[in-house]
Amino acid sequence: MAKLIYSAITSLDGYIEDESGNFDWAEPDEELHTLFNDLTRPIGTHLYGRRMYETMAYWESVDTADAPEFIRDFARIWQGAEKIVYSKTLDAPTTPKTRIERSFDSEVVREMKASAGQDLTIGGPGLADAAFRGGLVDECHLSLAPIILGGGKPALPDGIRLELELLDERRFSGGMVYLRYRVKV
Repeated sequence: MAKLIYSAITSLDGYIEDESGNFDWAEPDEELHTLFNDLTRPIGTHLYGRRMYETMAYWESVDTADAPEFIRDFARIWQGAEKIVYSKTLDAPTTPKTRIERSFDSEVVREMKASAGQDLTIGGPGLADAAFRGGLVDECHLSLAPIILGGGKPALPDGIRLELELLDERRFSGGMVYLRYRVKV
């Protein structure tokens, strides 16, 4: 069975964006981006909410001609994966290998996990909230940025308690810390 992985870059106090919706503080440097490339390479399908999809769609059309190799690599990886966007307002996808679903159905995602040949990721805390509540998330990959925002959009849902097992941790020269947890069942 494939795993469903929730991945996010968060502030030290647990936010993915500040109160104004900014996340410019979360841009990974080459070292961290290279890790993200390695973690994303084996993913078969990305599950996104509309806002996360619109943010990530940048990678479909970005001009990589003069970009460093790690940027070109991520663009190729992202373009090669399937994407499912959960949105009630998006009429049509703007990228290939993408389909729109109007609602998140835990049972459908459970069936996807059972039949998938590659792992899946879920992006965006709103959609991840539904996946956590549905008991679907197998791993959390969190990258903690060396910043305290004091408020904003939380990376993790409220009202859920899960036991986690630390599988990996890495410290990066720019101050980021990567943590990989497995959800205990």
